[in-house]
Amino acid sequence: MDHYSVGDTATLLVPCMGMPPGSIGVVYETYCLGEPGGASFIFFNGEYCGFSPDEQQQFFQRRGHCAAVEHYQFQNVMKLSRDFNAGIFTAAFKV
Repeated sequence: MDHYSVGDTATLLVPCMGMPPGSIGVVYETYCLGEPGGASFIFFNGEYCGFSPDEQQQFFQRRGHCAAVEHYQFQNVMKLSRDFNAGIFTAAFKV
């Protein structure tokens, strides 16, 4: 299976985190809680969540990549929310 990287975008296939199918999510971090690791997505409405590889296959269709976000370094959810409100992820929702 193909792994997501920070800055990758995907389209929701099902309703999730208050977003309808067809909404775009962008990866803001990848993580390992064992093998294989997961990816955390943030959505246009500011909601965010981590997804295992199996969940990624169920919930998303790969869309593209946003170079403007690929070097984002997740620190904590408070900073993530501030960065979202500052527009750090805006370009990703247009990819």
